[in-house]
Amino acid sequence: MKKLGEHAIVIGAGVGGLLAARVLSDFYTSVTVLERDAFPAADSARKGVPQGRHTHGLLARGSAIFEEFFPGYNDDVVTQSGGLIGDVANDVIWIGRNVRLANGASDLIGLLASRPVLEGHLRRRLLGLSNVHAIEHCAVRALVTDPARKRVTGVRACAEGKPEEMIEADLVVDATGRGSSSPAWLEALGYPSPADEKVEIGICYMTRTYRRRPGDLDGKHGIVVAGSAPNWRNGVMLAQEDETWIVSAGGYLGDDAPDNDAGFLAYLATLPTMEIHDVVASAEPLTDYRRYRHVSSLRRRYERLARFPDNYLVFGDAICSFNPVYGQGMTVAAEEALTLHQCLRAGSTGLARRFFAAAARIVDIPWDIAVGNDLRHPDVKGARSPAMRFINWYIGKLHLAATRDSTLATAFLKVVNLMMPPSSLFSPAIVRRVWQGNRWPVPIHALACNRTNEAQ
Repeated sequence: MKKLGEHAIVIGAGVGGLLAARVLSDFYTSVTVLERDAFPAADSARKGVPQGRHTHGLLARGSAIFEEFFPGYNDDVVTQSGGLIGDVANDVIWIGRNVRLANGASDLIGLLASRPVLEGHLRRRLLGLSNVHAIEHCAVRALVTDPARKRVTGVRACAEGKPEEMIEADLVVDATGRGSSSPAWLEALGYPSPADEKVEIGICYMTRTYRRRPGDLDGKHGIVVAGSAPNWRNGVMLAQEDETWIVSAGGYLGDDAPDNDAGFLAYLATLPTMEIHDVVASAEPLTDYRRYRHVSSLRRRYERLARFPDNYLVFGDAICSFNPVYGQGMTVAAEEALTLHQCLRAGSTGLARRFFAAAARIVDIPWDIAVGNDLRHPDVKGARSPAMRFINWYIGKLHLAATRDSTLATAFLKVVNLMMPPSSLFSPAIVRRVWQGNRWPVPIHALACNRTNEAQ
C-alpha cells in the first residue's frame, strides 16, 4: 500500500480503535494507540469497557471481516481460548414476536466468546504488527492544530506519571466510544459540533455466568429472545469459553431484572419461553449478578457538517451507539474499518467528508433495525412513519411464516447479521413465501411456550 504519512494516532483501544489501527497500519509508517486504561494480563474485563462483563457474540458479518483483517482470528479464539464457531441460523434458537423461528443450515457463521476474549485476541494480533504500538494509562486532553486551525497535527496527552506532552501525527482517529470528547474539542477549535439523534429506551439488563452442561438447550449454542408485547422483556443465553453460559435478561424504561436468585428466576419465567429459566434453575452460578444500563441510542451526524478539520476522523461508537441488545456494535465497527480502508486507498484528500458519508450509509441499516424495532414499544418516544409501521407489520407476518420456513428465517437472520440489506426481505420470492406462510395457523410447537402468537 502507498504510505500516506509517517505517523497516525488512534485514541481508544476498544474493538473500534483496534480495527481502525489495523487499517491505518497499511497506510502509515507507524501507528500509536492511546488508551486511558491498562490492558489486563489475562483476557479479563477492564474498567474502560463496562459492557465487557455482559453477553457478547460476533455476528456473521463481523466474524468475516475480523478474519479478513486478521487471518486465522476465528480459529485462534476457538483453539486458544475455547470460543465456539457455529451456524447462526441452525445452532442458535431465535424467538421474536413471541414465536420461534425455524432452524436450518445456512452459511451464516458466527463466533461466540466473551468480550474480553474477543478483544484480547484482536489486541494481541494488532500489537504483533511491527509498526503498531500502544501507550496505556494515557489520557488525551485536546487536539493540536496548525495556526490556521484547518487541520489537526496531533494531540495533547498525559501518560500516567508523566507531564502532558504533544504527540504529532498526520492523522488522528477518535475511537473513544459513546463518551467521545470530539463534539467539545471541535467547538473549542471554532467548528460546529454535530447534530445528534437520540432515542430514549431505558434498557437495563442483569447478567450472570453459569456452568454449561452437555445436555443444556439440547446442544444448541444459545437462545435469543427479543422483547415483545405484552411485557417487552428480552433474554439471551449464549455459550462461552470454559464450558460456560452467559445469561442476560432485562427490559425497557425501568423494567429491571432483580439481582437475586428468586427474583431473577421469576423474571426469566415471564419470557415467552421457559428454556432460559429451566437451564438457570439448575445450573451452577459462577459469578455474581452484574447490571448494565443503556439509557438511549445515540447517533451523531458528522456527515452533515459543512466544516471539519483535515487529518481528523471519528469512528465506531463515537459516531453511533445502538441499543446493545441487538449485538451490532462490533460488526458495525468492522464495516466502518473496511470503509476506512477503501477511503484511504483513494488518498487523504477530503478524507473526512468521504468517510463520514460512507459511514452514515453503513450506520443507516443497523440504526433503522434497532430504532424501528424499539419504536414498536408504545412507551418509547419517537416518530413512527407510515413506512416504519408497515415494515414492522410485515416483519411480524414474516416471523409467523418463518416458524415453519427455515429459508425465511435465514433470510431474516442475514439482515440481522448485516450480511444483506433489509430490502432483501421484500424481494418477490420472499414476499411470496411470507404470503404462503400466513395462509395457515402457526404450528403449536412454534408458539414460544404456547403463551401467545401475537405478531406485534
